[in-house]
Amino acid sequence: MQMNPGPRHKFLLLGIAFCMAMLASGHEARALSIGDSQELGFLWPGVQGKTDNQKKVNYVNHLIGMALGTIDVANGEVYTRSNHGFQSLPAAVRTLNGGGRVIDLHRTASLYTYLFATYKGYGTEVWYVGKLNGIIMIPFRAAGHYLTGWTLLGPGSVGVPDGGLTVALLGAALGVLALARRFLRR
Repeated sequence: MQMNPGPRHKFLLLGIAFCMAMLASGHEARALSIGDSQELGFLWPGVQGKTDNQKKVNYVNHLIGMALGTIDVANGEVYTRSNHGFQSLPAAVRTLNGGGRVIDLHRTASLYTYLFATYKGYGTEVWYVGKLNGIIMIPFRAAGHYLTGWTLLGPGSVGVPDGGLTVALLGAALGVLALARRFLRR
């Protein structure tokens, strides 16, 4: 005996497709690269091994204070400031550490202004991410050297408010699960 899927299963599939479309529409990916227009500067030899966040804050704040296109030696690092001028460069205070090459700025876009990425044996690349939103990707390798970690830095105090998108997606997912349970139970 073959059962007719009927409108209930079509409704369930439509609900699942809607949730997938909501998830897909919110993820605009942007790739950063070494020396691109978002680059704030470069540190050599860069952070090699464990370094506390306060030193990273100091490094970024030193880069912010440099004139465009200049090189400076301080704090055991050689700083190279890019020629890219940005509208506003607030002092870094807050930090968030991470790993991997994909960074989701959906919930943190207004909280963090700089991205500090360390490459073993190469140095540290610093990007301005203050105007970026969504998912960004950073290079896994720089001049043949591998990414060891990254830190987001920003002004102000610590705290990550939820913009509501996460709650809306959770509600939609729970609704689809409830519908699936109801229709598949019969």
